[in-house]
Amino acid sequence: MEPAGFLANTKKLSFPERVHMHAVEVENLTKIYGKGETAVTAIADASFQVRPGELVAILGPSGSGKTTLLTSIGLINEPTHGKVVIDGAMVADEGWLPGLDLKRLRREKLGFIFQAHNLIPFLTALENVMIALEINHLSKNEAKSRATELLTSLNLGHRLESYPMSLSGGEAQRVAIARALANKPKVILADEPTAALDTENGKNVMDLLKKLAVENHSAILVVTHDQRMVEGFDRIFHVDDGRITGMN
Repeated sequence: MEPAGFLANTKKLSFPERVHMHAVEVENLTKIYGKGETAVTAIADASFQVRPGELVAILGPSGSGKTTLLTSIGLINEPTHGKVVIDGAMVADEGWLPGLDLKRLRREKLGFIFQAHNLIPFLTALENVMIALEINHLSKNEAKSRATELLTSLNLGHRLESYPMSLSGGEAQRVAIARALANKPKVILADEPTAALDTENGKNVMDLLKKLAVENHSAILVVTHDQRMVEGFDRIFHVDDGRITGMN
């Protein structure tokens, strides 16, 4: 099975069969920073599932634990307790599973969209997307074709050779979205993707994410503090003081 390919030593571990219909499964996820009297619980006992093609917003005030939750699912922050399953593969059970190739799993199964677009300034829009594909061993010609197709689909066909400094905020964020989609990830994680945009461009980005969730059958989790931006989402998780206080 494909998940076993993410293990440095497949003989030591086995993954469950893909019997679930969820792209993301989280059970009692807890993240604690520090120890003893200085310990801070950033996320406590979070449990939920997200289906392929589902668009989920994670709402909450600053410091509520939204980003910690997202980065724990995204294999950046190691959970202190609990389980995380990505596309049917167990990746965390009271910490990362030993022998798991986290870098490869992030590269091949996850797409990230951050508040800042994080484009490489000396690469063109086309090259910024191509590099994500070439890292996954696509040939230069294949990478160029896929990147061109993606950017054109996001109405950036006329900006292929433009450098980040010449792009508008909305254009740069669309390049970042194209890069996140380049390897057809099963799960896309977006952390405040509209924070640096005006209302119109922010709404356009959210509409685009909704469209992509359906067309690519990707599970998309979006952290935001702006209730106005989540109209039409399938579900909304409310996070406060490290706990999911509601789902609707």
